Amino acid sequence: MTENTPPITSDFIRTAVAEDLRSGRFSRVVTRFPPEPNGYLHIGHAKAIAVDFGIAADFGGVCNLRFDDTNPVKEEQEYVDMIMADIRWLGYDWGNRLFFASDYFETLYEYAVQLIQKGKAYVCDLNADEMREYRGTLKAPGRASPYRSRSVEENLDLFARMRAGEFPEGARTLRAKIDMASGNVNLRDPVMYRILHAAHHRTGDAWKIYPLYDFAHGQSDSIEGVTHSLCSLEYEIHRPLYDWYTRELGIYAPRQIEFARLNLSYTVLSKRKLLKLVKEGFVSSWDDPRMPTLSGLRRRGYTAASIRDFCSRIGMAKADSVVDIAMLEHSLRDELNKTAPRVMGVLRPLRVVIENYPEGQTEEMDAVNNPENPAAGTRKVPFGKVLYIEQDDFREEPPPKFFRMAPGREVRLRYAYFVKCVGVVKDASGKVVEVRCTYDPATRGGDAPDGRKVKATIHWVSAEHAVLAEARLYDALFSKPNPDDVEEDGHFLDNLNPNSLEVISPCYVEPSVRGAQAGTTVQFERTGYFCVDPDSTPDKLVFNRAVGLKDSYAKVAT
Repeated sequence: MTENTPPITSDFIRTAVAEDLRSGRFSRVVTRFPPEPNGYLHIGHAKAIAVDFGIAADFGGVCNLRFDDTNPVKEEQEYVDMIMADIRWLGYDWGNRLFFASDYFETLYEYAVQLIQKGKAYVCDLNADEMREYRGTLKAPGRASPYRSRSVEENLDLFARMRAGEFPEGARTLRAKIDMASGNVNLRDPVMYRILHAAHHRTGDAWKIYPLYDFAHGQSDSIEGVTHSLCSLEYEIHRPLYDWYTRELGIYAPRQIEFARLNLSYTVLSKRKLLKLVKEGFVSSWDDPRMPTLSGLRRRGYTAASIRDFCSRIGMAKADSVVDIAMLEHSLRDELNKTAPRVMGVLRPLRVVIENYPEGQTEEMDAVNNPENPAAGTRKVPFGKVLYIEQDDFREEPPPKFFRMAPGREVRLRYAYFVKCVGVVKDASGKVVEVRCTYDPATRGGDAPDGRKVKATIHWVSAEHAVLAEARLYDALFSKPNPDDVEEDGHFLDNLNPNSLEVISPCYVEPSVRGAQAGTTVQFERTGYFCVDPDSTPDKLVFNRAVGLKDSYAKVAT
């Protein structure tokens, strides 16, 4: 595809971009992804990244990465570094087009001076509460600040002194002079600059005033030659202000287009709320596998490809809606089913002794690595006299339709033999702690020469060869689809799910996983998909359950 050959459009943004190219409004496509470095990226940002980088790629254009770093109080270099790492992990690259709003502080200051000289900006001494009172409401117009009529000369002098650090924080602001009676409250003389005596992570102590987002953002887009400023829907009401600044300054004007942000069930995507979860210890860190951050999802076992697939599935919309988290899980499950190697792991072990199996003998069974991919081949799994099976695969008194192991019943051990339960061993409390079985040597591989059938196949691990492990079973962090659905005076934290994490130890896994590196994802047969956690040690692997085997999206989709 060439720059002048727009792709077949599939959503309203691509349709608009294609029309802009056809009409000659723009001759090329330049987008940008502009995060503020005040937290880690989350799944909602993944959608924005996919939109910004994806549309640029579709039209043969480029996408800038720009950090809108205009609030030094909340921004840190740690966030800058992590954001870049997350974007690269997701599969996108900005090349040499890395920018910072702080790169433009001097130019933005000059723009502000120009607006003062035009009589379109003034220094205001109202404090935050007073300004709020003067602004009015959605139903009532605002009132002009008593400082609105200051002369150009006085405004220029005060603004320069603000820059020099002469005044304390909160003493003055620079405001645009637009329309205090506007039905759009964003046009009621919005603040352009505030005084902050705070060191910036890039500019240090050079500045005592910092531009607000609404002033810095559009002008930064203009400086970079952005053609399409793609924003979430809450910025639609800010678009008249975005356009006002470029128009009054007489500078190049990008086009802002809004789309619905991602809202995910059982999840919060507010940076403020995510920060609260981290700072107050409700989760272990930004990369806690229960967090919707990209680092948390990655640690849990989500892949970049599955997240990109999810973003593609949900598409583009003009109205806000909530996407069921089952859809995200479906994308992961769909990919891992095709790519993840199979292993046998026992989460809640029950000891099994095969009485008639030769003492000291070990065999190697052929096991399929991935039935969805024959090219993945097979592996050898050791088999011996003592095994572990799942506790749930045995019932001393089986209920109806329970076909797994029970006294007197024969079942298939996957890839191995038919075995029959001939007895149990109990502890002092009467709990079954060991199952005694016999095996049929003629059924190696899982079939009986005489043609007899069994109704159940269960997985197992050789006790002698097992790798010690810990399993962390994650559930939704919140118990309600909408965590903000609370009683009067309630708080989203009231809906935290007390069962969002279950730690199981000891678990046992077949030896093929020994030495697996953090980030390795496998399917525990009959159980789910698990990812090796960085907390693993040479003596004990830690596995995070990424997603179960059952696909609930099938119900969602129908």
